[in-house]
Amino acid sequence: MASVALPALSCRSSGESVKELRVCTNRTCRKQGSFQILETLTSLAPPDLRVSPTGCLGRCGSGPNLVALPQGLLLRHCATPSRAAEIMLSLCGDGREASSSSAVTDALAALALTNNALSQIESGNLAEAEELLTQALELKPYGGLHKIFKHRSVAKLGMLDYSGALEDISRALALAPNYSEAYICQGDVYVAKGQYDLAEKSYLKCLEIDPSLRRSKPFKVRIANLQKKAVDVDVT
Repeated sequence: MASVALPALSCRSSGESVKELRVCTNRTCRKQGSFQILETLTSLAPPDLRVSPTGCLGRCGSGPNLVALPQGLLLRHCATPSRAAEIMLSLCGDGREASSSSAVTDALAALALTNNALSQIESGNLAEAEELLTQALELKPYGGLHKIFKHRSVAKLGMLDYSGALEDISRALALAPNYSEAYICQGDVYVAKGQYDLAEKSYLKCLEIDPSLRRSKPFKVRIANLQKKAVDVDVT
């Protein structure tokens, strides 16, 4: 297994794209902040890249350590969000150079804005959340755009801006056609609009992409709510 401290290898130009990035969350790397690195990489990952935790990679003390698959490239000393952003840009970026400090800065700024927006959504400050997410999109970060569009659609749905929510979902799905969370949000919008047949199609698409959702309590609640509303319509 190759091992490098810096993101010197660009898998974009190697002829083989990175399919998965695993982050060691074993004891030593965990103490060095690997869970924060895992969160950052997950947020910046393109739709076709899986980011997941893993056990010890055998380089204790030089972490947090990552491994890019299927190349088997071991990346060491990924101890800060900035380093994580550099690595993601090097492996899977949009053509900007990995040394581009502005690309990394913009990506991290967009991530900070997005995290703030999610907190605002939880607090019910939907207009502020929408503005923060719009600012994040204006930075044009190289990663996570599909997630930002989905989050903004949630804020718009909460403000009853159904057309705006559906537009953002369409943008998210254009970037990530198999993004199950976008289909869930799409189904929620259709339920809110009373378009239950379309909602059912969106939820079924979620299950097609991710069958494990059948065991998800929030998803079961959505299906039960949809069925109840559809029955109520039939009765009236």
